[in-house]
Amino acid sequence: SCTMIQFAVGGRLKSMIKGDSDRNLSLLEEMSAGMCAGTVSALVGSPLELIMIQQQRKGGAAPTRLGEIMKHPINITRGFTGAAIRESLWTCGYLSIPPVVRRTLMESYPDTFDTNDKARIPAALLGGLFACYLTHPFDTIKTCMQGDIEREVYGNFIQTGSKIASDSGFTGFYRGATFRYGRMVCAVFIMDLMKEKMSRLMYPQAFQ
Repeated sequence: SCTMIQFAVGGRLKSMIKGDSDRNLSLLEEMSAGMCAGTVSALVGSPLELIMIQQQRKGGAAPTRLGEIMKHPINITRGFTGAAIRESLWTCGYLSIPPVVRRTLMESYPDTFDTNDKARIPAALLGGLFACYLTHPFDTIKTCMQGDIEREVYGNFIQTGSKIASDSGFTGFYRGATFRYGRMVCAVFIMDLMKEKMSRLMYPQAFQ
């Protein structure tokens, strides 16, 4: 659901930025559109992940866990800050950075990167690196918060970050990051490829 929202909102924002002009967006414009799209998607993704994490911890059916969460309606927003930051940076990593990197490589090194597919590999590596290592601390904080709606160990966003830092130090924010990076590189490569192919199918007039 988040990815669909990110594609839709990101595409719409990029169209608004370009207007009627036939130019490539700058890196800042690409990243701004991606960050906005990611933040919007967190409005849907964060509550869904909250229910999922509570169900993973406590078992039972999703409606049961949702009912428990909604005993205190403010709980449905728990972890939203971390999710919004994570999704905004993640969306930049797969939706905004790869097209700019591909275009730059093909323009600067046309003999080496003479096709989109050749430039897509380093673009995916860089986009995945950005998406993983910038978002991982915020994802860690969000997950800790959403796993503890009773607030027995983890309080608000700042308190949770402080707790993780005091217990585990800086490395505590990056547990599991290496494996997540490998997954994200594959995801960024596939999404960048699909975005290019689907855009040509859905909006052929834009590529004439």
